[in-house]
Amino acid sequence: MQAGHPHLSFELHPVLTRGDRLLAEPLPAIGEKGLFTRELENALLQRKIDFAVHSLKDVPEELPPGLVLCMVGPREDPRDVFISRTGLTLAAMPPGAVIGTSSPRRAAQLLYFRSDLRIVSVRGNVATRIQKMEKEKLDGIVLAAAGILRLDLGERVTEYLSPSVCLPAAGQGALAAECRADDADTLALLAALRHEPTELALRAERAALRRLGGGCRLPLAALAVWTAEALSLEALAADADGRRLVRARAAVKAPDEVAAAALGEGVAAEIVARRRAEAKGTKERS
Repeated sequence: MQAGHPHLSFELHPVLTRGDRLLAEPLPAIGEKGLFTRELENALLQRKIDFAVHSLKDVPEELPPGLVLCMVGPREDPRDVFISRTGLTLAAMPPGAVIGTSSPRRAAQLLYFRSDLRIVSVRGNVATRIQKMEKEKLDGIVLAAAGILRLDLGERVTEYLSPSVCLPAAGQGALAAECRADDADTLALLAALRHEPTELALRAERAALRRLGGGCRLPLAALAVWTAEALSLEALAADADGRRLVRARAAVKAPDEVAAAALGEGVAAEIVARRRAEAKGTKERS
C-alpha cells in the first residue's frame, strides 16, 4: 500500500479479535460468524480506522450495513498443505494417525479421504500450530498454503493437498480490504489495487457459500480457477463426520460480476438438490 502511494502516510492500528483471543476453544464450539472481523468492523463504523485488511476466508458473506469490501488483491496459493512430523504424506500415514486442524471443513474431508484418521483441534498462528505438533507428538497438521508461503516456511511443507482431497475454503489465500461505503476517498485509494480476475473468482466462491448457508459450523468448501478464458468453480458440502460429501462443478466463459455470482449460486443449488435427494432416498429406505 505504501509503495503504491508514496505521498501518503499510513498508521497501523492493531486489533485483537475474539477469534484471536479464544484459542483454547475449537472454532465449532464458539459457533459464531465474524470471529475474526467483528472488532475490526466496529472500529470502522466508529471511524477509528479507515479500512481493515482481512483474510477473505474469515469474512462472513453478509457485511454489516454501511460497510463494503472495497479491494481484493492477487491471490496466493489457495490450497491446503500437510505438514508431517515424520515426513510421511497423508496417504502414507499409519492407521489411526493423529492429525491436527481447527477447521470442520478440513476435518470432514480428511475423514472422507481416510476414515481411520483421528482429528484433534489445533489453533493459533502458524508457529504455534507447528510447535504443538512437535510438543504433543501429533502425526501431522493441515494448514493453508498461503500462510506458510507468506511466512517463507515452504520448506516445512510435506505435501500440497490436491483439491480433490481437500478443497479449500471460499476465499482462502486472498487478502481483502473492507471500508465504509460512504468513504469515497478510501474507495478511490484502494481501487487501484484491485485484482479483477481474483475478485470474479471469489465472487463465485462466496455466492456458492452464501447459497449453502456458510459458517464455521458447516463443512463447506469452494474454489474457482481460471482455465483459458473460462471461470471454473467446484464446491462441496459434507457431513462433519466425513461419511457423506457432495461435490458439484460448472464453468462460465468470460464472466462479469453477475455471471460469476450466478455460477456460484448454480453450483450450490445442485449440491443442495443432491443432498436433499440423498436424504429423501435414505428416509424412504429406512
